[in-house]
Amino acid sequence: MSDIYYTTVKQITNVLLFVEGVNNAAYNEIVEIVLDDGKTVTGQVLDSRDGMAIVQSFGETRGMNLEKTKVRFLGTTAKLPVSTDMLGRIFDGVGKPRDGGPPIYSDEQIDITGEAINPSAREEPSEFIQTGISTIDCMNTLVRGQKLPIFSGSGLPHNRIAAQLARQAKILGEGEEFSVVLGGIGINSEEANFFKRELEETGALSRSVVFLNLSSEPSMERIILPRLALTTAEYLAYKENMHVLVILSDMTNYCESLREVSAAREEVPGRRGYPGYMYTDLSTIYERAGKIRGRKGSITQIPILTMPGDDITHPIPDLTGYITEGQIVLSRDLHRKGIYPNVDVLLSLSRLMNQGIGKNRTREDHRNVSDQLYSAYASGKDLRSLTEIVGEEALSETDKKYLKFADLFEEQFINQGYNEDRSIDKSLDLGWDLFSNLDKSEIKRIKDEFVEKYGKWKD
Repeated sequence: MSDIYYTTVKQITNVLLFVEGVNNAAYNEIVEIVLDDGKTVTGQVLDSRDGMAIVQSFGETRGMNLEKTKVRFLGTTAKLPVSTDMLGRIFDGVGKPRDGGPPIYSDEQIDITGEAINPSAREEPSEFIQTGISTIDCMNTLVRGQKLPIFSGSGLPHNRIAAQLARQAKILGEGEEFSVVLGGIGINSEEANFFKRELEETGALSRSVVFLNLSSEPSMERIILPRLALTTAEYLAYKENMHVLVILSDMTNYCESLREVSAAREEVPGRRGYPGYMYTDLSTIYERAGKIRGRKGSITQIPILTMPGDDITHPIPDLTGYITEGQIVLSRDLHRKGIYPNVDVLLSLSRLMNQGIGKNRTREDHRNVSDQLYSAYASGKDLRSLTEIVGEEALSETDKKYLKFADLFEEQFINQGYNEDRSIDKSLDLGWDLFSNLDKSEIKRIKDEFVEKYGKWKD
């Protein structure tokens, strides 16, 4: 750690300081910024060239005095002290306690940048995680070690779904330790209080670690927070042998901060002003999920992002979709109907679903039931559009049953209470209840043996 203070700050722009005369600054090196009133702010080296160090401040830069501001380079990267004592605690965007409790003291301090998982050491995800939400468990199954984002929109209840997942998610095997790491990125005070209240009142906080960055706090914390959350998850998974679910909301705020820093550095912008390296940057977060061969623990990740203008082709959801293994898409139309959780199953997909379902994992009829639900609901939605043109009177009796099926599917299967925790068996049985509204001859995507075993038609 250097005792040299540099008073050669040439320029301050937004969250960046340009410090001259620094010949040995390292990328990601942590710095201490001393203001003229004696207060200190932490920062990090973004770039170093030709004796100029570009430092991003983790705090407010307004009012900094060019001549009196001092910068000290600490010779180390950002590290997080980690311990199982973090369970049940709430921290801010730089890892300091937000719950009034003591700081975490630990000999174990881990670089928040993390280390890439060797592809050859990755183990294929294959175990089912039950969320208690039918549209996820039955039709877009979450598998241990997967990264499955939720694509939402402004004003939709994605944070309620996040809290429900944090409260209800579980693994079905006995003797397995399961924990949740929740990261709130750039959320408002109401949302932060909601997360704290929900986790405390339901007892879910005891198995959770929460990091919260408010919208009123420095934007640089939004870039740090996901890495703090994932560093904590890696410790719990690979040192304490836990299975960890990481929920990050809202990744759109993270990307906006990334764009802000890029603009301050005067970089050439990419699509819609976002930096050209945003794909690479997002991958350094998403790819920290997974299972490592020979390690008992695992990290499953559910990043949540709001699509600007509900545009699924926007760079943030577009790039996220390339990196992750599917997506859960929330529907504004279902939300208007008062249906919760408003998951659009026809636009949603879990690419690893087949690896976590079936006999001895969920149930033998799982894949067939899911396929039949997709088919019948899609047919019913198509007929809704047709009736707007020709009227319901022009439909056949079979078509009318599919039309009714679509309504029942939304009202009974998609729609469920915020505190309703459905088992996978209950979700599958609910699917069979809905099939009984169709003719038995229309059930063409389910094996005959399963129709005879689970079917609920009255002879």
